[in-house]
Amino acid sequence: MSDGKCQSDVIEPLCAKKFKKDDQNENGVNESQLQLRDFILSKILNNNTNRKIVCALGNFKDKSGVALVILEKNAFKEEELNEKGYFSEDSELRTFFQNDIYGNYVCFPNSSINGVKTTIIYPATEKHIAKYSQQEVHIILETPQLYQKYTLSHLAKEQFNLQWVYNILEGKSEQDRVVYDNKCEKEGFVLLPDLKWDGLTKETLYLLAIVRQREIKSLRDLNEGHLPLLKRVRDEGKKAILDKYNVPGSQLRIYLHYQPSFYHLHIHFTYLKHEAPGIYAEKSHLLDAVIDNIEMMNDYYQKATLPFTIREMDTLFNVYETNGYIKRIKENIELIDK
Repeated sequence: MSDGKCQSDVIEPLCAKKFKKDDQNENGVNESQLQLRDFILSKILNNNTNRKIVCALGNFKDKSGVALVILEKNAFKEEELNEKGYFSEDSELRTFFQNDIYGNYVCFPNSSINGVKTTIIYPATEKHIAKYSQQEVHIILETPQLYQKYTLSHLAKEQFNLQWVYNILEGKSEQDRVVYDNKCEKEGFVLLPDLKWDGLTKETLYLLAIVRQREIKSLRDLNEGHLPLLKRVRDEGKKAILDKYNVPGSQLRIYLHYQPSFYHLHIHFTYLKHEAPGIYAEKSHLLDAVIDNIEMMNDYYQKATLPFTIREMDTLFNVYETNGYIKRIKENIELIDK
């Protein structure tokens, strides 16, 4: 957008456009060559029975570096609950037991509706391994002083590489997945399905709005100068989702994470019926509440004490533990035993 305007009439919806995917990712990996049959398992990092998701650590044959393979059972799609889907002649029932009117079975439906959502991270870093490993979690009440003294300096050294974010914003990657694109550098954003969503099942709808301003890292940086951007993301994001997925704004949960998984401001849009990870009070901040807080006090998020969860394998945990703000579970158990 050459004239720098930010009006809605110059916003470009990309719902119907298709772009050729790059053969290689930013690490030079030809993703089409990665096959699960070549994956050699070394360790199960996490097996979450509630979310029906498992993360495996290993490597691919004849390739250097380690990889993560994340497998997740898909949610049921209502349009597949018919005679062509689960109730078709191809579905097979195997009996566990029958007792009076009750029967317990295993269903083997048509393979076309029996896929498993699969995410591959390769090559994976130690940070990725820590992120996806099952571990103990703690809450930190982060004052502005703690943010400046410990958290901020940690972010400068330890945050994830953001090249994949810039690839999306610059139109180099994932353009066939983009739902909406406002190209204004000051108030613009890109809206696309989150990696945790298959992009198809309405019941698990989950989109991410990634803002174009690169200097905004997180909730801590927001002030009244960002209100036009936040309101635009909220209002235009709602409209784009209504137009494409027929989900009204009143059925959307729109929120920010603190701390976020990556430090470039992004906003989550999920279906209210979907209990997405990270929607709970210790991590999630509703966008409308964020806007209201800033309207009441310009520097609210520079002055507020903000809670966040931290896991024992995170390097930031070591910083807060070393300085006496948190203790490992093992130490707490030892104190109880005494």
